[in-house]
Amino acid sequence: MSSLKSPFDLIRSRWVSAPLGMIAMGLASLLAFNVGKDVAQVAFGGAQAEAHVASAPATKPLAKPVALTSASVPASSPFVVKSILKIDEPIKFGQYFWDESAAATGPIVVTVDLEARTISVFRDGHEIGAAAILKGYGDKPTPTGVFPISQKDADHVSNIYDAPMPYMLRLTNDGVSIHGSKVERGYATNGCIGVPDAFAKRLFGVATLGDKVIVTDGKRLGVGQPIIENHAPAPTGPAVLAQRDN
Repeated sequence: MSSLKSPFDLIRSRWVSAPLGMIAMGLASLLAFNVGKDVAQVAFGGAQAEAHVASAPATKPLAKPVALTSASVPASSPFVVKSILKIDEPIKFGQYFWDESAAATGPIVVTVDLEARTISVFRDGHEIGAAAILKGYGDKPTPTGVFPISQKDADHVSNIYDAPMPYMLRLTNDGVSIHGSKVERGYATNGCIGVPDAFAKRLFGVATLGDKVIVTDGKRLGVGQPIIENHAPAPTGPAVLAQRDN
């Protein structure tokens, strides 16, 4: 993770216009007909505005689910972003930030952006924690979707790899979870979301069973946007028939 994108995607507009040209009177009738159609579309269709999302270099992007309309979730909802942590540089592997001063109580929602390889913890709409993550690749990618935390185990050990998974928060029945890891460049998981041990301990302390974890691959949100939608999309990823624990 050499660089991260901004959590605030600012929208700019680029106006696309086409100049009107004069059709020469001496052109063959077929050519005049085809060119005339193109000119008419520009002349009577008007200039078309095309908006795109600016990609600015960054401090730290946040993941977000499929966007809701502003009317879907009131601004006072605990599931709308009210503030984010002030982080002045990209988060490095093994680094994390934690500050609960903006929200002492309230519902917890966790967001993960696989593309940016970051995780954020929101309480009552305020970001209280953020860290760099490890993720799965190849035939064991980390799935995307909205997952409720279904199990907590502070001293979990993988029954397949016989490896410790401290402060494990289970997301899927086939073994995908958030857990403490050695978060360094060159490391990966078998589909889980690995976070620094100290961050995992803090997240374990505030998370409860049923809290939502939203995993996306490049979607971001900013202040005023909804964190979670009313109808969660079905998780995606390869179907796994047998139970596995990574």
